[in-house]
Order: sequence, then C-alpha cells, then structure tokens
Amino acid sequence: MKTFLKRSGLAIAVAGLCINAGSANASSHREAPFITEVPKVDGTDFYMFRSYETGRDDFVTLIANYLPLQDAYGGPNYFDLDEDAVYEIHIDNSGNAQENLTFRFQFSNTLNDIQLPVGPAGDQRMVSVPLKNIGDATNSANVQFSQEYTVSVIRGDRRTGTVQTATNVTDGTSTFDKPLDNIGGKSFADYQTYANQHIFQIGIPGCATNGQVFVGQRKEAFAVNLGEIFDLVNTNPLGARDGEGAGDLADKNVTSFALEVPTECLTGTAATGLDQPVIGAWTTASVRQARVINPEPTAGGKGATVEGGAWTQVSRLGMPLVNEVVIGLKDKDLFNTSEPMNDGQFATYVTHPTLPELLEILFGGAGAVAPDNFPRTDLVTAFLTGVPDVNMPVGVQVSEMLRLNPAIAATPAAMQNDLGVLGGDNAGFPNGRRPVDDVVDSALRVVMGALTSDAPNRTTPFTDGVQLDPTELQVVFPYLATPLAGSPNS
Repeated sequence: MKTFLKRSGLAIAVAGLCINAGSANASSHREAPFITEVPKVDGTDFYMFRSYETGRDDFVTLIANYLPLQDAYGGPNYFDLDEDAVYEIHIDNSGNAQENLTFRFQFSNTLNDIQLPVGPAGDQRMVSVPLKNIGDATNSANVQFSQEYTVSVIRGDRRTGTVQTATNVTDGTSTFDKPLDNIGGKSFADYQTYANQHIFQIGIPGCATNGQVFVGQRKEAFAVNLGEIFDLVNTNPLGARDGEGAGDLADKNVTSFALEVPTECLTGTAATGLDQPVIGAWTTASVRQARVINPEPTAGGKGATVEGGAWTQVSRLGMPLVNEVVIGLKDKDLFNTSEPMNDGQFATYVTHPTLPELLEILFGGAGAVAPDNFPRTDLVTAFLTGVPDVNMPVGVQVSEMLRLNPAIAATPAAMQNDLGVLGGDNAGFPNGRRPVDDVVDSALRVVMGALTSDAPNRTTPFTDGVQLDPTELQVVFPYLATPLAGSPNS
C-alpha cells in the first residue's frame, strides 16, 4: 500500500489538500478547531520544573500531556497513541527562540491476535476476541494489543539536526514499553505497581548520567472549571478559591510523557557562556502531511489509513492557556502549526489582550476593570520573555514558551505555594510549571494587572474557584497520580 502511495502523486495531492484545508481551523483541551479531529495528538498541558523528589535536585522534569478528557471507562480501545505521529519536547537553551535540543517519541503497535475455541467438537472454530485482554492484564499472554516507543535525541533543528537514539538502560535496547491504560480492578489487581514497572532508566546520548522516562496514563492534574470558563466565565471570579468544587477534569485521565533529564544536559552554559542559564521549552505533535483512507483495512496487512509526505505540526504548547484564551479563534490553528521564532505575528494578542476586556464587560458591576497600560508590556514579560532576575534568558528573543531557571532551588512538595511567583515561591509558575501550580488563578490575576503598579485590580484575588488538592499528587517521578480505574466506578 505504501508503494501505491509513492506511485500515486494524485492521491497524495488530494489527501494533502484535504488535511491542509482542515488545519485552517487546530490544542490544549480542545482549544482549536482542527485538533478536535485528531485528539491523539492534542497536547493538553506541559510541566517543567526542577525535580523535587528527594535526592533528585540535579534533574529537571519535563511532563507533556496529550489526549485530553479521557473517561476511564472508555473501552474497548481506551486511549492509545498515534503510531503515525511524532510527539516532541523542544529545548531552547540559548534564548533565540529556536530549538537546540529535541526529544522525539515515536510509537509502534503490536497486535497479538487472541482467539478462543467456539462451538461443538464437530463445528469448533477459533474466533478472535473483541477485548484488549482476556485475563490478568499484567500477563502479556492475556493481552492482544500493546504499544512500545523509542526516544530520539535531536541536536539542532528538529528536522535536519543530528539524530541519536536513547537507550533503555534496563535491557540495553532502544525500546520502552507503554503500560496499558487502567482498564479496571479485574484486569489489574494493583495498577500502581504495574505502572511503576514502566518507569525506565534512560541513557541519553551526550549525558554522563542516566535519566528516567515514563509514558502512560495518569490522573488529570489540571484544576479548572472548563465548562464555566467557556460559558462566559459562568462562575464568581471574586469568590473563594475552592468555592466551585473539584473542577470539570477531576474525573478524567490523560496520557503523560514524563522525562527526567540531568540539568547539565539541558542548560546551554558551555555553548552560550551564560552565568545563569535559562531553559525555554515547548511541546509539539506532528502527523504526515497526507492521509489516504483505506476502504478495506485488514489487521495483518493494510491498516485503516496510509500516511505519507513530510511531517506537519498540528499541536503546540508552551505556556498554559495561551491558545485557549489569548489567541483569537481565527488564528488558533495557525498558532498550533507555528514555531516560537515566528511569534511576532501573534504579538497583538498579548500587547492588546481581549480577555481583560471581556472580564470587565461580564463583571464590571462587581468591580472588574481592565488595565489600560497599552501596550501590555507586563504580559510580554510574563508570557514572552520571562521575568527579570527570575527566568529571563540573556539576550532573549520575544517568543512564547515555558521558561525555567534551574539555578533556583526546588521547593519541597509540602511547602509549595500553588500561586508560584505571585505567592512568593520562585520555583513555581511562571518559572516553569509544577503539577500543583494553579495557573488559571495566576493567569487571571496577571492579565488583570497583578504585575502593574497602577492597575485598578492589581491586588484583586481573581479565581475560577477550583484548587487542586496537592495530596492527590505523587512526590516522586512521574509526579502525576495513578489514573482512575475504568471499573468499578461511581
């Protein structure tokens, strides 16, 4: 079938035209039109922080979440990743808004067709089962579909740079197993123990010390009232921080790419000569430019689609909430296909934001007043350059990404302030982002002038009314909690 693709230029042209036409409309919890059509590559959240697990303070943890709004009971296929995509975490350690280092994850599927004898002795037939597993799912003999992945390390441009393959230190191979999703208590007697067996030591080319990697389902940690926020902020932004319950994502899972890397392998000290190097990072996902639907897919041969052409980026995520509530609807897909070095095209959305104006329209009677210090250089600092003396790189090029100064000591889990820098905890958002950080409340306060000395609402404690219970999180890698089980459930 792939030979057919190479021969049929018309097929590629037509498929490419269809995909490009769709991507004129594209990620973070379904925030752009096109990405809703390909949820397996929808990047939802990105965390980057100095590791605060005991004894791991010389490491930086990167967690890229994909595939949003997972209902734990979503069988029989659950939430596998796309083997026809690449998932990437990009690192800028020179401040020039271009990747110096990329970690690329690619997946492959394994189908172990499990059949059962059905029928009487004279008419017995072997018939394939419809479920992913037929017994204890920790026993591979009972599992008929699984995934594994590789991690490539690319230095320089993501498409043309030097590519090396990371090593699974446990067995010396270049592949890592992804755990099955948490199907339920009958398939997994102890899912947490099973999932922890998929935390691997990873040998990263060019690094003298091994890191850790885990890719698998986790409990969603992003605390937000999505429904209320997008229903014209149908909540009380001046109410109690925990006054709106557990949030709309409290009963959802997500798929996490967790990678712990020695800090010295990420910073650009040797190359840039910076005394206090700052890491900038963002995530992307890319699919092939052309896709042909196979009208007669077969498991053992031709699949449901045939992919071809160049890798085409359809998802991008750095700072939280940017594409959701900052970028205008008409440009959301364009943002998802763009790179930080080209962010000048989106500058007006930051210097002249609409969200504060909307909040004033909706809540002016309660005292909400949009700042009028245009252009909003305070937001440029928060979202596009980093905060001076905290996480602004020397010679930074204005661009949107998550930035971390790993020279700032990690705050122990029990002492973390979920408002990060606004709460006096410089190890938190926007100096990177930890799972506990309440980025919604922080972002609401910043857009309404918390960093501006003369803004009317500078000290107003805006909130979406939802706070994450920090006891839900782990204090060890991969930090996010064990996913909710599909069964039994309430």
